[in-house]
Amino acid sequence: MKDIAQSATELPDNPDDERRIRMIKYTVAMGVRVVCIVMMLFVQGWWLLVFAIGAIFLPYFAVVIANVKSPPRSATVNRPHGIVERILHPAGRRQ
Repeated sequence: MKDIAQSATELPDNPDDERRIRMIKYTVAMGVRVVCIVMMLFVQGWWLLVFAIGAIFLPYFAVVIANVKSPPRSATVNRPHGIVERILHPAGRRQ
C-alpha cells in the first residue's frame, strides 16, 4: 500500500484567508457596480448604455470571479525531514 503522507507545503490555503480574498474580490466588483449606477445619472447617449450594461452584468461576474479557486501551489515540495535527520544523525550515522 502506498504511503499517504502529506507535507505542509501540499496543504490547501487557510479557509479564512481564502474567504477573505474572495470577499475582497466581490467587494471590489460591487464597488465598480455602484460607480456604474451613479454614473448612469450623469451621462447620456452611448455612455448610459455602457454603464447600464455594467450595472446589470457585474453582479453575475462578481460571483463567478469570487468563486474561482486560487491556483494550486508549485509542484515542488520541500520536505524538511531530510534536514531534521541530518541534525539528529550527523555524518549519515544511524543509531
